[in-house]
Amino acid sequence: MEVLKHECGVAMVRLLKPMTFYEKKYGDSHYALGKLYLMMEKQHNRGQEGAGVACVNIHQTPGHEYMYREKAEGKDAITKVFGTIYRQASALDPDDPCAGPAFSGELYMGHLRYSTTGKGGLKYVHPFLRRNNWRAKNLCLCGNFNMTNIEEVFDYLTSKGQYPRVYSDTYILLELMGHRLDREVERCYQEGLALGLDDRKVTEYIDDHVDMVNVLKSTMSHFDGGYVMCGMTGSGEMFAMRDPWGIRPAFYYRNDEICAITSERPVLQTTFNLQQKDIQELQPGQAIIINRKGEIRLEQVMPAEKFSACSFERIYFSRGNDSDIHRERKTLGFQLRDSILKAIDGDVENTVFSYIPNTAEVAYHGMVEGIRSVAPNVRSEKVVWKDIKLRTFITEGSTRNDLAAHVYDITFNSIRPGIDNLVVIDDSIVRGTTMRESILKILDRLHPKKIVVVSSAPQIRYPDFYGIDMGRIEEFIAFQACISLLKERKMEDWITKVYENCRQNHEEALRQLYEPFTVEELNAKMVELLRPTDVHCPIELVFQSLEGLHEAIPNHPGDWYFSGRYPTAGGARLACRSFENWYETLNPKL
Repeated sequence: MEVLKHECGVAMVRLLKPMTFYEKKYGDSHYALGKLYLMMEKQHNRGQEGAGVACVNIHQTPGHEYMYREKAEGKDAITKVFGTIYRQASALDPDDPCAGPAFSGELYMGHLRYSTTGKGGLKYVHPFLRRNNWRAKNLCLCGNFNMTNIEEVFDYLTSKGQYPRVYSDTYILLELMGHRLDREVERCYQEGLALGLDDRKVTEYIDDHVDMVNVLKSTMSHFDGGYVMCGMTGSGEMFAMRDPWGIRPAFYYRNDEICAITSERPVLQTTFNLQQKDIQELQPGQAIIINRKGEIRLEQVMPAEKFSACSFERIYFSRGNDSDIHRERKTLGFQLRDSILKAIDGDVENTVFSYIPNTAEVAYHGMVEGIRSVAPNVRSEKVVWKDIKLRTFITEGSTRNDLAAHVYDITFNSIRPGIDNLVVIDDSIVRGTTMRESILKILDRLHPKKIVVVSSAPQIRYPDFYGIDMGRIEEFIAFQACISLLKERKMEDWITKVYENCRQNHEEALRQLYEPFTVEELNAKMVELLRPTDVHCPIELVFQSLEGLHEAIPNHPGDWYFSGRYPTAGGARLACRSFENWYETLNPKL
């Protein structure tokens, strides 16, 4: 499996009792920090390019810092961030001993980042912070999101006279939400004045009456995309909101001591030793809001749209120790039984079954169970091994390519040369680069009678714009196969027709591209494109069907990568634009 980048992972902790309670009960003055650290480490799979943590102390006295933030880049960013935080939290500031230790507070928010836009640097690492001398106007944001209509929102902001410093969805969202928070504070200020309050008392009224529902409704209605948006204010408001289509996931746990929010359910189970039933999922368009007093409520900020929870979350990105995801991945493998038997002509006796490590392992167990249901004597081996990432940057040219081809290795003598078929399952085949440059070459060294590569996911034909780095349609091996077939059959006019329909924003335009061909025709062409020149044994591809995907994962119907049916208008528009960009690059005079 080629490593796909996915944006991102979130973790939030809100203490609901005085900080002294946790030190007395758990013997730990950094109880919340410890829980946040564990929640972030357990989501390391969701982001390895950067990490950040923010904290708010709602009982800090004026003149001292009450809103803290620390960020770092790199795969060891979590370690860097918490190392710095614990050093600060374990010592008083000699210049301000009355302030108390840093990162001591009731509200904590953490974020793990994978860039899907190619933008790097510490300034793009969450959380993002907007400062103000009024506590209630301070805003800190992080999220798991990609917005598809950022141009429109940017134009809206600039038309109102704002000047965003950076052109990115996070900065623009921060500016818009910050603007709406300012308006909410002004509303509370006017209410306070009408009640005859002034000076410090009106400030306290604002801190106690800011309603983040008003802010979220007037902010998030402008955005199209998949998101879980998290934030907190300097006055002690905390929130997390899920997009109206339910594309990105969010889970929460609450008791009388704590409220915690993460991107994945088993993270909460592990961190707080919980059962699955103890954890709730945030619903589409819904927000969980915790006010300054620690009062928790759920609010339907935006009407729920057609439910489109991302199926790729279940196939690849999420941790496999979630009981539902484990069952779904096994079912994906099991359902491929008949297609696999057809590919090996029913010759189970002379076939070895294996998988591409590591995310396909659960689907592999389901595949083997499926084969055993009709042929009890199944031969299964761990044929493929994934080594540590080789440091290919130390070499150049052909030597570098040779090293890259050895990211995977094989168990020698695990099959009978020239006699056994070799069936290997992967979770998905996206660009095919790893398959062509590494896996097929290495498998061929075993000299199998036939190689059958199985994908537990359907053919990936369309780009994603909701948080996964699959935005360039020309990179997909399925797309390359389709274009090759169209050119072979002198059907260039069909390509132009699709281009013209995309330019007119016809919703079904891009789906028309694949209509002339069957799955089997595309599979055969993909084999041609993926086959290394020095590999000569027969190769066959077997993909999950779209129907099989939904049968295995019925509660996550978002399948736009495979079907081209995007849940939002912005996603469909960007998909068409991706094809247009490819077409116009080949035809620069357009």
